[in-house]
Amino acid sequence: MNGQPCRPPMPLLATLLLALTAPVAAEDTCGIEPASRIVAVGDVHGAYDNFVAVLRMAGLVDEKTRWMAGDAVLVQTGDLLDRGPEARRVLDLLMRLEKEAKKSRGRVVALLGNHEVMNMLGDLRYVNPDEYERFKTPRSEEVREQFWQSILKRRREQARAAGETLDEDALRLSFEKEAPLGFVERTQAFSAKGDYGRWLRKRNAVAKVGDVVFLHGGLTPEVAALGCRAINERVRREITDDIDATRKDPLATLAAGENGPLWYRGLAREDEATFEPALEEILEAMEARALVVGHTVTVTGRIQQRFGGRVVMIDAGMSEVYGGHLAALEISPDGRMAALYPDGREEMGAPAASPTPLEPAVVRP
Repeated sequence: MNGQPCRPPMPLLATLLLALTAPVAAEDTCGIEPASRIVAVGDVHGAYDNFVAVLRMAGLVDEKTRWMAGDAVLVQTGDLLDRGPEARRVLDLLMRLEKEAKKSRGRVVALLGNHEVMNMLGDLRYVNPDEYERFKTPRSEEVREQFWQSILKRRREQARAAGETLDEDALRLSFEKEAPLGFVERTQAFSAKGDYGRWLRKRNAVAKVGDVVFLHGGLTPEVAALGCRAINERVRREITDDIDATRKDPLATLAAGENGPLWYRGLAREDEATFEPALEEILEAMEARALVVGHTVTVTGRIQQRFGGRVVMIDAGMSEVYGGHLAALEISPDGRMAALYPDGREEMGAPAASPTPLEPAVVRP
């Protein structure tokens, strides 16, 4: 696998700022009633303009990006953050649409992706450098200097206790490289007491609308056996109350482990004939007829069905890093699915009884 989950390269800088805690309560997303329309959108990765274009293409927002879809349900399957430079605008838009949709009896369901959790754990490897610029203020020099002084004090105490000599000049150079202007403000905003951090910690890993399950990565039979609500409760606990333990051993958790719902790629990569019994277990455990996932970009830049439509991959690569492909999945009240693209609508039907193999997907972190 390209990239390993949650191995923070800056544990001191990031986790010092992320160590704040706050109470977290989230809405239940495991029993959402089907609406007049369900629209699912995959990984955004800071591609604000493309995200807005997809929402307009799907008839969810107007020219002023205001909710116009009435009682429709929008499900976004995670990875709003990293890679692209406009993640802050993406978050602001979704947070606003969440409120607007509710007033129209609609609903916006934003799920966690692995990149949201990576940021919560202090793993900032994929943050676009321009993203820090979006958090700069006239006081950023002063704020960063105050943070530097706290780092320097701590490092001096550690060196003195260990009987070592601290190279302060080298430490300063490293600090300035790892903490550009805007770094402190951004990290504080994603802490549990920050505006974005509070909102993200209320997101779930899994949603179930009618008999269709939505999530970022995928499910193994073992994880599916826990059930929707137990999966969400455990992931939330791991990124809130048990955050210190999660940082110490992220791969042992559902929130950051490779077989957890935010990282698992089996539904996108396993041989269909071989994996068929496992998929049946998963669907039975979740009481679902289909699974909709992001995380693994399709090789075609289009939405792809696997296992006869019982698994639908909706990460077509919205970010310019992956080609800037615009796509959304629409599910009608009768269960029929359609892929929406700038060049038109492609009917996909309802999930079939037997799988139809497609090309393997591209793997990325």
